[in-house]
Amino acid sequence: MINTAILSWVTFIFFAAFVFYLFRMILGREFWGKLATWTALAGLAAQSVALIIRWKTSYDLNMGHVPLSNFYESLIFFSWTIVLLYLLMERQLKNRSIGVFVMPVAFLIMAYASIAPGMNNRIEPLIPALQSNWLTSHVLTCFMGYAAFTVAFALGIMFFVRHAAGADSAKASVFIRLLPSEYLMDELMYSSVALGFIFLSLGIVTGSVWAHYAWGSYWGWDPKETWSLITWLTYAVMLHARGVRGWRGRRMAIMAIAGFGCVLFTYLGVNLLPSLHSYMT
Repeated sequence: MINTAILSWVTFIFFAAFVFYLFRMILGREFWGKLATWTALAGLAAQSVALIIRWKTSYDLNMGHVPLSNFYESLIFFSWTIVLLYLLMERQLKNRSIGVFVMPVAFLIMAYASIAPGMNNRIEPLIPALQSNWLTSHVLTCFMGYAAFTVAFALGIMFFVRHAAGADSAKASVFIRLLPSEYLMDELMYSSVALGFIFLSLGIVTGSVWAHYAWGSYWGWDPKETWSLITWLTYAVMLHARGVRGWRGRRMAIMAIAGFGCVLFTYLGVNLLPSLHSYMT
């Protein structure tokens, strides 16, 4: 299918964007940064086109659903939300250094979708539980939350890279000098987590309503539901510690990285367990 071919190329485009961001950080030339941004934008545009084609194809096959119904499609959409959110942040901040830490995540997600054994990239009819308008709102809000947490994770890694390298030294490399200040990274981590927390909260609420519609219960302590709650509580603790205890810097970076571990287990690890959400595998 043409949409699958386009998405395969998007994988390489995202990798190229990462390489260009890396060149910019190593060489200190803004040419590479501009090229990286335009490459990432091209990849996002191509990915959007592929998703639209996939959506239209589902209607042509008399299935008619948004491309968010299986594990392959969710991986594609996850990477799409990450790149979209990052590019919006880059435009707002006028700072391209975060891209060298964010784009590898988007690339790896796309690569996994392309090469993982047994990955099903076919367009198939929705199972009864997914035949609901709640599908779009639930998946959209959850993955926007995941994308914001991914950016926070990247900022947490950046914080430790800058801190470990002693960025205030006059002898710091170009790579380190181009990184934002520890203060700015801390503020961006907090903003990203706050945004992700809002979206994840909406995702849990819409998921609960959808569960009631599909299975007759708002909450069933399914493994995916349980780990979604654990992830929500992890970031709630992080925000609470920031607001009440005044946590900043290193502690926030650790929490951002640990929270992303919970996100990955909620999204990927739980698929290994018996679950009502097994349709995502």
